[in-house]
Amino acid sequence: MVTHRDRPDPIAISRVDTGALIREARSIAGLTQAQLADAVGTKQSVISRWERGIDEPRVSTLARIFRACGFEADLSFRRHDDVDRSQIEGHLALSPRQRLDAVQNVNDFLRSVRPKAAVHA
Repeated sequence: MVTHRDRPDPIAISRVDTGALIREARSIAGLTQAQLADAVGTKQSVISRWERGIDEPRVSTLARIFRACGFEADLSFRRHDDVDRSQIEGHLALSPRQRLDAVQNVNDFLRSVRPKAAVHA
């Protein structure tokens, strides 16, 4: 049972500390290095070297490691500034009234898809 969180924090690939990520995923999964090694088909000493940053696994091996820990790795590409400029431009083109209407439309939609709370009399 995980007590502090149920998944590793998302991070940019350029800032990945592969060893720390492997260690965190393994820890969250409640696996020992030996158990992870068995699941991945390698030796405990290799897991240790990866976690200490001495060596790094291939991307395909990293995917197997995450799968063995119960996770799926997602890789996405975004511009460095991570901003959806078209969405910003679209919002800026709206009048204040249109922005309020858009917010109201979202609220109406959310109300329509949320299950109605049971009324206890």
